[in-house]
Amino acid sequence: MDCCTDKSNKEKKMGKTIWIIGIIALLAVGGFFLMGNRSNGYVALVSAGEVDFYKSGSCGCCGIHASYLQRQGDLDVKITEMQSISGIKQKYGIPSELESCHTAIIGGYVVEGHMPLEVIDKLLIEKPDIKGIALPGMPLGSPGMPGAKKGEWIIYQLNNDGTYEEWMRY
Repeated sequence: MDCCTDKSNKEKKMGKTIWIIGIIALLAVGGFFLMGNRSNGYVALVSAGEVDFYKSGSCGCCGIHASYLQRQGDLDVKITEMQSISGIKQKYGIPSELESCHTAIIGGYVVEGHMPLEVIDKLLIEKPDIKGIALPGMPLGSPGMPGAKKGEWIIYQLNNDGTYEEWMRY
């Protein structure tokens, strides 16, 4: 009886293993088809077109962030270096309390600061009726900035009427 019980247990384990492998294969194949034309997992960024990226010529972290957009988001980033980017911030209505060191125009939206690609992708997928989004300052650990991320970042939406409010936390 021990040999039959042992054989039965082996068959059950083998059946479970085959079942688990089948599920993993199904998820992998399904994930492949769901990914479609994604570039690095970012759905909307591939259709964002050219990115207009405005920065000061003396700012190194801005260049790192632009490279991050090019490399990770597979975007065509057109960098414009300026003596002062305050005119760009005024042109796009970015409140001084939400300013960062660079401003980008992506998919028709203003993107202020060291914004992670996941957040930009969310913006381009949802297409809210807003002017853009902002991550104020230069938070440690954000794309282009050294250090480790500490806590959540508050991402603000820039409303068309000149006001702003929290859009999400990341």
